[in-house]
Amino acid sequence: MAEFLWEAATKKGELKKGEMAATDESVVRGLLRRQGFKSITVKKKPKDLADYLRFGEKKVKDKEIVVFARIFSTMINAGLPLIQCLDLLAQQEQNKTFSKVITSVKEEIEGGATLHEALKKYPKVFDDLFVNLVAAGESGGTLDVILSRLSTYMEKAMKLKSKVKGAMTYPASVLLISIGVVALLLLKVIPVFQKMFEGMGGQLPAPTQLLINASQFMQSYFIFMIAGIAVVIYAFRRYYRTEKGRLTIDALMLKTPVFGPLLNKVAVAKFTRTLATMIGSGVPILEGLSIVSRTAGNKIVENAIIKTRHSISEGRTIAEPLSETGIFPPMVVQMIAVGEATGALDLMLAKIADFYDDEVDTAVEAMTSLLEPVMMVFLGGVVGGMIICMYLPIFKMASVVGG
Repeated sequence: MAEFLWEAATKKGELKKGEMAATDESVVRGLLRRQGFKSITVKKKPKDLADYLRFGEKKVKDKEIVVFARIFSTMINAGLPLIQCLDLLAQQEQNKTFSKVITSVKEEIEGGATLHEALKKYPKVFDDLFVNLVAAGESGGTLDVILSRLSTYMEKAMKLKSKVKGAMTYPASVLLISIGVVALLLLKVIPVFQKMFEGMGGQLPAPTQLLINASQFMQSYFIFMIAGIAVVIYAFRRYYRTEKGRLTIDALMLKTPVFGPLLNKVAVAKFTRTLATMIGSGVPILEGLSIVSRTAGNKIVENAIIKTRHSISEGRTIAEPLSETGIFPPMVVQMIAVGEATGALDLMLAKIADFYDDEVDTAVEAMTSLLEPVMMVFLGGVVGGMIICMYLPIFKMASVVGG
């Protein structure tokens, strides 16, 4: 949303000036004409230095969009006009960035745009799924119902996402702690023992000498090691942004022993939940599959959905091409086939999504219970092994003195 300076004449010929925030000049002109102005001149307001330094601007969170959709649905259901709903939502929104977006959407509608056309101009806030469902709600006169479904869908999607994050957080945090402890021992603790051993004389046990060599190497090349890790992370991210990189890494992720089955269950739950919401809201299945593929989050799953969409466009059922992808379990395919045959595909997809949400819960709990002792043994083994290596010369000296 940009700021515009305008000049216009009233019906009596008086010249008026002012400022207005809008997405483009046409919106400003439309609003001024509706207010009775004529001979309108609009130009973009020049930016000052403060406009270029927006470091503190907040992002719009999924939770805020969920609340927006739920309250919006309630207001429309209560019979409030669309413009008034958006005006009230903008006023009560605490996130200033989101408030500006809602205000801009309201102004777009005042300028003659439909709600979904106005929302489409803010893809970072309202994704394809949100926009297309709103469009279906507008055309079918069921906007309040669609917004309610959207908020419910997004809440369940957020819960699913938080489960996966929770499953990944524990092993990642233990691994980072292990690396930090090992680095601290190598950089600060082992050099103290090294000085003590130098005063003792004699040859050190092989494990102790190896640990001291590792400590000396790390002290000498610590900066280069950090730089090397940064380069590897950067190269990995660049590679993952390529088509080949995403295909390779996403395929490996689905094949990993512990995380692979979990990610597969998450993909099935997300696919069925999203498609159920779209079909139940009146979005055509081909258009729905196109949007679902872009929100899959995994390139292998995305390609499987795209192939399915292509097969359906050629006249096949949805169950047949899904079974050929190898991503979706036979039970899921059979339930979808039953849903197609009975004309209740959206209800069947919703049931599958509920089932796999529970499966994800079970998988996360099982993985956490499995990884917890493994990670603790790993951390204890690494730190304990290093301590034993450092005390080996002392044990050796004690046995010599005792002998």
